[in-house]
Amino acid sequence: MSEIAVAVNNVSKCFRRYHRPVDRLKELLLPGRSQAQEFWALRNVSLEIPKGHTVGIVGRNGSGKSTLLQIIAGTLRPTMGNVTVNGRIAALLELGSGFNPEFTGRQNVFFNGRLLGLTPQEIEAKFDSIWEFSEIGDFIDQPVKTYSSGMFIRLAFAVAISVNPDILVIDEALSVGDEAFQRKCYVRIQDIQDRGGTILFVSHSANNVTEFCDSAVLLDHGELLLEGSAKLVISKYQNLIYAAGDRVEAIRQEIRLLNQTSLTFESESISHLPEPEVVGPASEAEQSSLDEAYIPELAPKSTIFYHSHRAKIENPHITTLSGQKVNVLTRRKKYVYTYSVKFTETAHNVKFGMLIKTNTGAPLGGATTHARYQSIERVEAGTQMTIKFTFPCLLQPGVYFLNAGVIALDEDREIFLDRQIDAAMFRVQFQKDLYATESIDFLIEPKYEICQAVDEFSNYSGKKTL
Repeated sequence: MSEIAVAVNNVSKCFRRYHRPVDRLKELLLPGRSQAQEFWALRNVSLEIPKGHTVGIVGRNGSGKSTLLQIIAGTLRPTMGNVTVNGRIAALLELGSGFNPEFTGRQNVFFNGRLLGLTPQEIEAKFDSIWEFSEIGDFIDQPVKTYSSGMFIRLAFAVAISVNPDILVIDEALSVGDEAFQRKCYVRIQDIQDRGGTILFVSHSANNVTEFCDSAVLLDHGELLLEGSAKLVISKYQNLIYAAGDRVEAIRQEIRLLNQTSLTFESESISHLPEPEVVGPASEAEQSSLDEAYIPELAPKSTIFYHSHRAKIENPHITTLSGQKVNVLTRRKKYVYTYSVKFTETAHNVKFGMLIKTNTGAPLGGATTHARYQSIERVEAGTQMTIKFTFPCLLQPGVYFLNAGVIALDEDREIFLDRQIDAAMFRVQFQKDLYATESIDFLIEPKYEICQAVDEFSNYSGKKTL
């Protein structure tokens, strides 16, 4: 069996453009006299993607990214070259592809499911889970043309992942929708990765590509300029898009030469390369201006509850130092991440932990309540404790997720008594004045406190673990 999921061999795609509709008719009536201009969206692109890899495809607008994905997905035919796909493929391409706007959401689920290779019986069996994941409620029986872009992509994504594809193709689709739903999508994509699926991911987000992808490809004007590690490709991509006009071609040539060398595309191999140009944060118009607050709707939809035994985590949330519950945070202020743990059986050598992650699931930092060889020696059944991790918020503006966990010793090995993935979420607000002067030396340095429900007596000074 081939270990290559997708093989693109010398693929080129030419589109014919006409100034006026009548020019098409003239070309038919006068063979040999072309009335069209040729536009080559792709030129001699070759690429092999191993099974189980996640590959980011980046490039400026008009570079050929979407065209390449459509050819791989089979919705476009190449002018020259060929593509080999090994496995079932599902694609989230531009908004509207594969759906009939006159059909209801329910009808489109069955129609699109058949296009993806499912039988009517399989679609019927999966329908409830597709509907539930999409979160569009009664709109499932309304025509798709009445949907917002967010509702549309929710349903399209739910259908695409329902087929358990070997290869998932995503063309910037996850930029639509709120952060909580995006996180839920990333969790499902990670499930596909964990079972060995292959993902092709087009995004303009450098953070998403570097955090999410094993490798990346840079396209420009239909040409594959560079293939390598995500960090290397993103650095060259940013050099290209932020270059002055008279420097663009020189940078393109530098990237071509780099791609022709036999570099090993690992972080150690590129330490000598210049870092990408640092650009400022998004404009204020693109950011919320709220002060710290609590928004009930800002809640995770991707929480994973581990099977608990002997202990149960309850009510994970963030508060201010004065105890006010918040999930919209202000930079450079201190907050407390807290949760309760109820022990249903006696446990030994107990520790508590937390972890902060990005919207794509990349871990940023965390802490445990005790050093490696220290723990609470014995916790009796019926005990309830409140765990508090205090941290200064020095995170970049954006949305983040928190884990919570309880660990104990069981026959000389550590096990989770309970664990929650994406137990809570919060947003860090943009503050223009901070970016002018602030230098961030560290991400997060939590301290913690453990309180028994009846007698709050224990205070500990925490040590950061990454």
